[in-house]
Amino acid sequence: MVKGARYSQLFHQPGSKTNQLAKIKTDGKAHSFPQNEAVCGPDSAEFTAFNLFRIRVILLSMSLTEQMTALARQAKAASRELSRLTTAEKNACLLAMAAALENHAAPLKQANELDMEYAAQNGLPAAMLDRLKLDDQRIAGMAKGLREVAALPDPVGRLLDERIRPNGLKLQKISTPIGVVVIIYESRPNVTADAASLCFKSGNATILRGGREALNSNLLIAEVMIAAGKQALPGFPVHAIQVVPVPDRETIPILLSLTQYVDLCMPRGGEGLIRAVADCSKVPVIKHYKGVCHVYVDGEADLKMAEEIVFNAKCQRPGVCNAAETLLVDRRIADTFLPVIAQRLFDKHVEIRADESTFGLLEPQLARFKTPKLKKISEQDYFTEYNDFILNIRVVDGVQAAIDHINYYGSAHSESIVTANDGHARQFLAEVDSAAVYWNASTRFTDGGEFGMGAEIGISTDKIGARGPMGLEELTSYKWLGIGTGQIRT
Repeated sequence: MVKGARYSQLFHQPGSKTNQLAKIKTDGKAHSFPQNEAVCGPDSAEFTAFNLFRIRVILLSMSLTEQMTALARQAKAASRELSRLTTAEKNACLLAMAAALENHAAPLKQANELDMEYAAQNGLPAAMLDRLKLDDQRIAGMAKGLREVAALPDPVGRLLDERIRPNGLKLQKISTPIGVVVIIYESRPNVTADAASLCFKSGNATILRGGREALNSNLLIAEVMIAAGKQALPGFPVHAIQVVPVPDRETIPILLSLTQYVDLCMPRGGEGLIRAVADCSKVPVIKHYKGVCHVYVDGEADLKMAEEIVFNAKCQRPGVCNAAETLLVDRRIADTFLPVIAQRLFDKHVEIRADESTFGLLEPQLARFKTPKLKKISEQDYFTEYNDFILNIRVVDGVQAAIDHINYYGSAHSESIVTANDGHARQFLAEVDSAAVYWNASTRFTDGGEFGMGAEIGISTDKIGARGPMGLEELTSYKWLGIGTGQIRT
């Protein structure tokens, strides 16, 4: 491994072709290695530090616009090739990719270590560092997700509707790929494998634009998958999976202006990123701006169950969009429940931002808690997605007040009621206007894998088109086939 090689720059020489030498400039020294058309084979010696840890491809003869146009044009061509692959061929490639990710866990973790070092030095919060980290469990999770996608039914070619008109014309509505999908995301390198696998199985070419903090990890994940696909299928379209190899922010509006090549954009990340993408894009965007998720503990809840659900929803992984940001507690059980859940949260170093009732109850008892973090809440806090160990708590007067709070302050992502009262639960499920609403379960289940979709392409809070976790079926469009016997319109 090259020491200190935090940023390696791979220079493609103008007009370079397969097996020509590319140069990497690392710490002021130039090194050379053979560069295959897509990626050095996963079992070759070319998986060296120079290939593993490069963060940036600079096409010296091309502008950013030319580079992004080339990526998009290649993706469009690959999408046509993908439409000719059989289900068996796609599945064979996915299974080979899964095995390759597991077999290259060590270099993947090494690449990720560079990203983690860079992110820590640049002040990325602890919750975001958690999202960035790749360990054996998460690499195994990526491989498991690919195998689950391979096992799912092919979403392409499904007969959605069929009708025969009075003149004998047969009409069939058939599911088809969308085409070229751009995925823009932050921090989580597992999204690279998840998104690429789902797009590949559904016949879509994908262009992946991750954050600069994860570029080493993202490039290597894609390289491993492409190489495995080529080994499994000689006709594998190498441009079906592409990672934007430069961290420049200007690449995003350029890519999203290429409506002749790009069919859809799906941003995943913080609200600022998603709003910026939606504002600049000329292609359709499926999105959720933020995950301001709620748990409401009803006056007729099993309080032990409620304690476990609240703790899981907030603390298991606070940096993800389905983590709870606000706890609502029925006034009838506040005196009993709040001290118990506060102790659990304080033990995990969670900061509680409390409304007047909650603060008045907990503040006199602070001496009994270990390491308490208690602040009075502001109005803006109720709208905030923290992605951190911070939780709003508000006491409300019953289920209707909880529903009203969620529909006003929430982001239409995921909400949960904990109650033994069937009527309260049914009212909550019917009236809360969010993509996923739970009864006696954590909000953390809003995830494509947990929904049985295999890997997840994203979560949508839009009401037109896909809503909630998006898997294979949400990555298809459709077309009408008309089968006639010479019919003409009169």
